[in-house]
Amino acid sequence: MAIKTRYKGVVAGHRTAFARNQRQAAGLAERRLWQRLRGAQIDGHRFRRQHPIGRYFADFACDRLRLILEIDGGVHERDDVVLRDHLRQAELESLGWTVLRFSNEEALSSPERIIAGIREHARGLGV
Repeated sequence: MAIKTRYKGVVAGHRTAFARNQRQAAGLAERRLWQRLRGAQIDGHRFRRQHPIGRYFADFACDRLRLILEIDGGVHERDDVVLRDHLRQAELESLGWTVLRFSNEEALSSPERIIAGIREHARGLGV
């Protein structure tokens, strides 16, 4: 579920419902990763699922680290989606966030790589 529809047309009062629906529709890779991230299990860093940032919803976001984790399915290999992801990432980075992207396969087979990426980012910030 890494492709997130911009919430144009989603009025402020409906953002919570939109995020809830996205969480409920999460794929296996996102659900498994959430089991590793929830409850600040990674060095006390608190992540949120389907967190609104600007006009987008991030798969996972840690406010303290200004870090977004995106879990991408096979559709992200399509040229039009690659371009949209690039533009989206540039906008999120312009808001002061760092975006780390991982494939569904990485999230399922090597979640420790994602955790290592989180820790490396935190070390770079001195946190």
